[in-house]
Amino acid sequence: MCDGDNMKDKFWKPMKALTSILFLFTVALLMEPSAMAQDWANLKRFNAENAELGQPSKGDSRVVFMGDSITEGWSDSYPEFFTGKPYVNRGISGQTTGQMLVRFRQDVIELRPSIVVILAGTNDIAENQGPTTLDAIADNIKSMVDLAAANGITAIVASVLPASEYPWRPGLGPDTKIPALNELLKAFAAQSGTAYLDYFSTMTDGKNGLKAALTTDGVHLTKQGYEVMSELVTRVIQ
Repeated sequence: MCDGDNMKDKFWKPMKALTSILFLFTVALLMEPSAMAQDWANLKRFNAENAELGQPSKGDSRVVFMGDSITEGWSDSYPEFFTGKPYVNRGISGQTTGQMLVRFRQDVIELRPSIVVILAGTNDIAENQGPTTLDAIADNIKSMVDLAAANGITAIVASVLPASEYPWRPGLGPDTKIPALNELLKAFAAQSGTAYLDYFSTMTDGKNGLKAALTTDGVHLTKQGYEVMSELVTRVIQ
């Protein structure tokens, strides 16, 4: 075979492979149209509630609670904490810090709160959206704090709650990773002058898990667990 034919093969073989990959990708998208339309950060979740809520009244110190299922479940298990107060629950079950960061503008900034309480990170450690690092988790939380500060909102960074194991995904070591993440968040809060809310120390069983009376499954909370959280956060936001 001549040198010209060799050159053609070197060019066309990769091109054929690339064409095949593109074809299979296109077929996959056509077979699964929801792939491109997926609302990864669940941006639509609170559209109606946010529109109905409107802007805070003059002198109304609104507080938004940003988080995952632990925050979301607060309104169901201990609704009296929110009743009659300018408190807004914007927790979405299963969410990671990256997803919260994507929706932070519409679910926090545009609601014009005075304070945002950020409780996030456990689902990242649980790898709900795949493997990540503690530094990456902390950076997402730092970015939310930066966005809040840029818009005149006081951020409170909460420690991640204790968990000795994740029932839905065992073997990931949250009993060591959560305390390590909390140390990163605590150090950032001290360095940046951000308020740090330590749920962990009060709620731990001494072995980096939740006290039995505070949890239903080692991760999610009982009413008593939310009562403890409510008391702790009230001390910080008042």
